[in-house]
Amino acid sequence: MQHLALHLQRRDPARNMARFYRLSIEPTLFGDVALVREWGRIGTHGRRRLDLFASGHEADRALRALQAAKIRRGYRELG
Repeated sequence: MQHLALHLQRRDPARNMARFYRLSIEPTLFGDVALVREWGRIGTHGRRRLDLFASGHEADRALRALQAAKIRRGYRELG
């Protein structure tokens, strides 16, 4: 399985906002697939959450939905 990772940021100096959001798909030791979400203020470790899926296709669908939601909220992908 190919590892997929997205790095998003949202900055608004007028509101003192500098946030990051990372999404990645990684295999687990038990044959499942994990969607790893990390978020927080830029410069901190932030928080981390794992969502387990039976297949890479399901995890990819969830990743794309989260990506679209974050972009609607003003996050931008890092190049």
